[in-house]
Amino acid sequence: MEQHSTFLDILILMALSVVAVAALRRFNLSPILGYLFVGVIAGPYALAWLPEGDAIHLLAEIGVVFLLFTIGLEFSISQLVAMRTAVLGLGGAQVLISITIGGVIAYFAGISWEASLIIGAILALSSTALVSKQLNEQLEIQSRHGRLSISVLLFQDIAVVPFLVIIPILASDGSQDIGLALLIALAKGALAFAIMYGVGRYALRPVFHAVSAAKSSELFTLTTLLIALTAAAITASLGLSLALGAFLAGMMLGETEYRHQIEAEIRPFRDILMGLFFISVGALLSLSNVADNWLWILLIVAGLIFIKGLLVAALIRIMGYENGVSFRTALVLAHGGEFGFALLTLSLQQNLLTSDESQPILAALIISMALAPLMIRYNGNLAKWLFRKSYLKGRQLQTTRISHACSDLSGHVILCGFGRIGQNLASFLKEENIPYVGLDTNPSVIKETWEAGESVYYGDATHRDMLSAAGINRAKAIVVTFDNAQTATRIIESVRQRNNDIPIIVRTRHDKHLESLMQAGASEVVPDALEASMMLASRLLRMLDVDHNEVERLIKNARDNKYQRLRQVFSGDKLDTIEDINRERKHTVVLPPGSYAIGQAIGELGLSKDRLSLNAVRRGREKFTPPSVDFLLQAGDALILQGSSEELAHAEKTLLRG
Repeated sequence: MEQHSTFLDILILMALSVVAVAALRRFNLSPILGYLFVGVIAGPYALAWLPEGDAIHLLAEIGVVFLLFTIGLEFSISQLVAMRTAVLGLGGAQVLISITIGGVIAYFAGISWEASLIIGAILALSSTALVSKQLNEQLEIQSRHGRLSISVLLFQDIAVVPFLVIIPILASDGSQDIGLALLIALAKGALAFAIMYGVGRYALRPVFHAVSAAKSSELFTLTTLLIALTAAAITASLGLSLALGAFLAGMMLGETEYRHQIEAEIRPFRDILMGLFFISVGALLSLSNVADNWLWILLIVAGLIFIKGLLVAALIRIMGYENGVSFRTALVLAHGGEFGFALLTLSLQQNLLTSDESQPILAALIISMALAPLMIRYNGNLAKWLFRKSYLKGRQLQTTRISHACSDLSGHVILCGFGRIGQNLASFLKEENIPYVGLDTNPSVIKETWEAGESVYYGDATHRDMLSAAGINRAKAIVVTFDNAQTATRIIESVRQRNNDIPIIVRTRHDKHLESLMQAGASEVVPDALEASMMLASRLLRMLDVDHNEVERLIKNARDNKYQRLRQVFSGDKLDTIEDINRERKHTVVLPPGSYAIGQAIGELGLSKDRLSLNAVRRGREKFTPPSVDFLLQAGDALILQGSSEELAHAEKTLLRG
């Protein structure tokens, strides 16, 4: 009976999580807030629906292990070196000063110095998941404030690792000298790193070579899980945290060619278990305690937003950025983060913090994270309102520079994005003596290409003033090379507001964005995957001695028909996204004896609908393309249908019903 009750409690938790995450998704808010809300409602201080026992807490801890594992995958020493000024300088200063300010305030509030140090660390951290997601959706990840924010967050994520080592030491009974304990822990950490480095260098890559050669996704996933959990177990056996080992394992695997595949395989487990972690964190919050400590909670929230924000803004101003960029970065980072919850939970487990001490901090972190999406969403509007003259001055200088450089250009091509594809296009244009202007927001690319004599400038092509400065009304064509449909759509809309006639060619990786980009105003959309198919077909047919003109005719027809024939593919059961499910595809239905459709004419079945069509019927070695409406179906006929997944499933059910 007790087992049945636990199962029912878990089922209720899942239902609440689905409702909460779906509701927040409608408002483009982080699912983390939904999980926290579910934890608060289902926790012991409210409805007490959270199953008792250590099982859910163990799963939640494994969720933190996988989070650190994915952070390790994304961590790159070369990236750290390339961004060392912003990461180590800005990020290091923000974390150290925030820890000092938060720790001193907590100490004078009557908390022990050990707990005060951890409280300072908790308040110094911001949410990497929330910020990166929001900035990506707002197309601000490559902006100046976006890059600065990510740099600070990168250092914050790294700074969590030593605290995973320090917390158990600070929570010890004091019988051992803390300095000696730290040295021992440091030695253990170095040993763990040496083990991971040796295994990663000499064993992990050959292991994954063998696993990938087996071509089994299940084996690949199991191997990844085994390595992450084994690494966690190694550091735990050394008296360190589980999460530290997972981070080191992620670092090692991040240097291999399997990094992206590993991240994709581990994500579902991480997301589900992280959901349990945030539910368990929310369950720690007592609503009655919130009511009793509302003043302290408001003060901590104010400190996170104003003191932390002012610190970030001041540090960025010292680096030489204008007020607008400093203010926007401060708004993006002025909140608590998921690693703050992780440190808080570990501190409670180690009895470094009491429940009463943790309650105001926990409530403040939740409130600040609830406010963060709004602050991030409107960071640009607030900056322009407060610092209109100084903030827009930088963009005006950029537009003036571009305008002067392009003043004599006419009949040129504007390349939006100057990465590999943009640079390759530029080389063809130069060979034909066609002038061009490149716009990009990657400073390192711009610096190198400018020094090499390329006509490329720092500019966000989604802004109309940048396009005007590049001579949009005198240009002959615009090419958008960014592999981001949202960015491309915004550029198209900005172009069409200034010039409705100029041809716009847009590159996209997948054909699923083709219609939306065309509707936005693109003249041509070039999907990478489909163009690669045509290039292979062209080479193959020429090697088979097919006439050159015939090959050109086939390629031209495919492009003129918007790649329709190439987009009609059999995808089997591999449907990765909502877009894949809704996209048209091919599907074959074979009629077994006793099927409803046997003996009926195709015209009587009503298969031809808006997005469903019967392309062909195969009977033995004969193929009828397309079959006539009075074609009578027989047992064993294979019907080749085309439509969305839902329509295909409905048609198959209709055809096969007895």
